[in-house]
Amino acid sequence: MFKLTKLFTFVVISFALFGCYNKGELKTNIQDGYDKARANTQAKGDFCYYLGSVQFPYTDEPLLEDDSQWTVWNKEDLAKTLPLFTDIGLLTREPVAGQPGLYHYDLTELGQEYQHPFPKQYSNGIIYNNAFCYGIIKLDNVTDVKEREVGGGSGNANTKRTEIYVRYDYHVIDIPEWVTHSQKKLDALYPQFTVMQTGTRYSDTKTFYKGRDGSLYQDSLSYFLIKQSGELLESE
Repeated sequence: MFKLTKLFTFVVISFALFGCYNKGELKTNIQDGYDKARANTQAKGDFCYYLGSVQFPYTDEPLLEDDSQWTVWNKEDLAKTLPLFTDIGLLTREPVAGQPGLYHYDLTELGQEYQHPFPKQYSNGIIYNNAFCYGIIKLDNVTDVKEREVGGGSGNANTKRTEIYVRYDYHVIDIPEWVTHSQKKLDALYPQFTVMQTGTRYSDTKTFYKGRDGSLYQDSLSYFLIKQSGELLESE
């Protein structure tokens, strides 16, 4: 069962029915998807560095024996992400009196400009997710469109469907100085997604699904949420 957002009008159906896709229309709709997702989420950019679950101002909490595994992981994440963004200039850090190794953090004016809080309600409470976001995706052109029949086995998950793979080139604008000046540090802590560069062309592929009426659909777009999986670099 796919949760899909309809992207195209009847103008595009005529192309889909004949197996011919209008690359200009595809480019426009992918760009619209990113722009609308940014507006809906109110993210400050399309590339977001996840800090962990934290509300500012925040004071370090030591690990406790009765902490849940999730709490341990979150505290360990914050012990890396908060010092990094303090070093970059998005957070302030002050030592906690009488508690060596613990610090009090808050947002700087620059941090407030790029902060993206996205709390989520769970049955046992709210998780106060936080990230810093930057960069706006701008599509250059659609370079390739391929169609493939998938599924057809037993069960709803294997229902036969047509998938269309759209490959496109893009560049990124509005990359702030705090990102470019801290590339090595950001790439060290977030190695799975390197810092985007101004003037560089990138490629990506999005998957669309063809409905029975020939319309094209796609899963809703959103920003890239990048989680830390590396190690801190020492300040120079």
